[in-house]
Amino acid sequence: MSSKVVLTIQIRPGAFLLALLLSVFAVPSLAVDYDAAIKAWGRVLDLYVDEAGRIDFRALSTDRADLDRFVGVLAEIGPGSRADLFNSPEKVLAYHINAYNALAMHGVIEAGIPEGFNRFFKRVRFFRFREVKVDGARTNLYDYENDVIRPLGDPRIHFALNCMVRDCPRLPVKPFDAAMLDSQLESATVDFFNNPRYLRADNGKKEVWLSEILKFYTEDFVPSARAQDLIGYVNPYVEAKIPTDYKVRFTSYDWAINQQP
Repeated sequence: MSSKVVLTIQIRPGAFLLALLLSVFAVPSLAVDYDAAIKAWGRVLDLYVDEAGRIDFRALSTDRADLDRFVGVLAEIGPGSRADLFNSPEKVLAYHINAYNALAMHGVIEAGIPEGFNRFFKRVRFFRFREVKVDGARTNLYDYENDVIRPLGDPRIHFALNCMVRDCPRLPVKPFDAAMLDSQLESATVDFFNNPRYLRADNGKKEVWLSEILKFYTEDFVPSARAQDLIGYVNPYVEAKIPTDYKVRFTSYDWAINQQP
């Protein structure tokens, strides 16, 4: 002889209606959250980054609500979880550039605004061992750049990503925006290569000195991954063309924090 146990679950009409409403309105709220958060990031850049791209970390550390808000939203929302919200390559790339820059800035404050990362072990600790959360996943700045952002395939990201040290490209005072992303990246690249800090030709010695960024990521700029071929990548962005027979050399990277004086 066998017996059956039948469970009956009753759903009250009011509870069902509430659940339905929550499911309908939860999706748009995420978009609203991100829109508000990117505006908060814009306020951070406007208030605490000067025209030279230097950051007032000390003042920002006492007024970090907007930065914390943006980083908090980045932790939960992104192209992986919300493909409907980030529905174009430009939106995806703009998201990741802004996210990387904000997470690096946030990390400097969380680390107590160190003098810099000129020692190798300090770089490893900051970029490899400090955990960040992006779009629901835990990672670090090194893996985020190399496993997520670089594979998107636009080498100009290297003139937009900013790890908050002196030899990083200039940090803009406005967020990167999908609608203007191509022009923003192009402008950042031109700005970079026409700054003597990052490119200097010595005509007497027939040498060109480039930022070590181009050494770190040579394969992203030229398929051959040959340093000498970098001149061909650089020349479209500079007025004074560099002869292709010039020797390519790299300046030492300054890892000091890019703090406003």
